[in-house]
Amino acid sequence: MKNTFNIEKFYDHTYAWVINYGPRFLIGMLVLIAGLRFIRWIQNRSHKKMDNKEVDPSVTPFLKSLIGVALRVLLIIGVMQIIGIQLTLFTAVIASFGVAVGLALSGTLQNFASGILILLLKPFAVGDNIITQGEEGTVTSIEIFYTIVTTFDNRVVIVPNSKLSNEVIINISRDGSRRLDINLKFPNNIDIKQAKEIINAAIDKSENILKNPERRIGIGEIQPDGYVISVSVWVNAHGFQDTKLALQETILQDIKDSGLKIPGM
Repeated sequence: MKNTFNIEKFYDHTYAWVINYGPRFLIGMLVLIAGLRFIRWIQNRSHKKMDNKEVDPSVTPFLKSLIGVALRVLLIIGVMQIIGIQLTLFTAVIASFGVAVGLALSGTLQNFASGILILLLKPFAVGDNIITQGEEGTVTSIEIFYTIVTTFDNRVVIVPNSKLSNEVIINISRDGSRRLDINLKFPNNIDIKQAKEIINAAIDKSENILKNPERRIGIGEIQPDGYVISVSVWVNAHGFQDTKLALQETILQDIKDSGLKIPGM
């Protein structure tokens, strides 16, 4: 008889819970599903708005992610209210684990703060070529916690923002131009003036060589068996490697076409 009473009591409590909280739970789940879709729509809409207003592309992914996180937090709190979960209990649970979570997420929070500093101080922007953590590539995205750099051989490098805000970064494209240095060794029997004339002519017909600052061509080193001519020209930062390869090929071909007899060439 006692067991029958307990089963009936269990069913009574279950029935009461379903009557009292079932509709709330169902409504809460519907609100959660609809809310997540609405947040995605807002993110896409805000992204298009920022593109139309020509917002800095470095800021766009960051703001989009930040908006998504903030709206999802508000949505979860709202769903909890609808279901009937007491926020006082929720707050107590969060407080009890606050220290542990804070320690576990210390690196993540540092990356978040570093991301904000990067956007404010702008040591680099999306599209800049940088050298960091031993990698050279183009910044393709600045996210909340990390920055994505695509190397010139198409490797995707994900760098935590804290590394970018606390360590050395070389921005090789910020000023728009770079100096290209080439060293060419000639034997002593080659006339220096003739060698410089050939190099100058090769530079004149090369593309993407900037007029200013002016080129510099001179003897960079004197050796027992010859001398080294140092060539310094300025080129656009973007496309630096292509310009270097093309200029070296042009100089080499012009030297061969001139009839100069250089050992090893």
